[in-house]
Amino acid sequence: MQEQYRTLAREGVHEIEINKSRFLCALAPVATEAEAQDFIARIRKEHPAARHHCFAYVLGADGSIQKASDDGEPGGTAGVPMLQMLVRREVRYAVAVVTRYFGGVKLGAGGLIRAYGGVVGEALDTLGTVTRQRFRLVTVTVDHQRAGRLENDLRTTGRTVREVTYGAEVSIELGLPESDLDTFRAWLADTTAGTARLELGGEAYGEL
Repeated sequence: MQEQYRTLAREGVHEIEINKSRFLCALAPVATEAEAQDFIARIRKEHPAARHHCFAYVLGADGSIQKASDDGEPGGTAGVPMLQMLVRREVRYAVAVVTRYFGGVKLGAGGLIRAYGGVVGEALDTLGTVTRQRFRLVTVTVDHQRAGRLENDLRTTGRTVREVTYGAEVSIELGLPESDLDTFRAWLADTTAGTARLELGGEAYGEL
């Protein structure tokens, strides 16, 4: 698995105008192809009068799923440069839809490639990206007496507490970089005088 990947900080729209043609780039973070297709459909519905709704999306921390569409523009002049911009910027789990309102002036193949790729690049700069790091999920179980202080210590040492569950004992789920596991075991034993139990779970991604 990839140790980390970059994705969009938020959903948003960025617009440019070239020779009277308007190019509106809508970007959104998505987890699945279904979410990407739903976003594309939503943008089409918002701009029914536009001539083209070209799109590209990249899914998977390793970019294993990549799709692009020219939506009626000359082949290779829209979806591909949009996709190339996402890939070049190493953006994952993201969809881009560029809606074009034709202004009456033909841009030519080179002009279209620059416009579609360029508006995605500008949109990425405007909206920003975040880096997500691969973590191992671990659950620490401790008695009520020590739980409050332990949770506070975890947070003050910069560790990512994901969930706290209160029952007969207190379970604290957190995400740790794989390389931090041995150090964390030693720290936990020292902090709780060996009374806490540690269980390893699956893997997930979280923001750095």
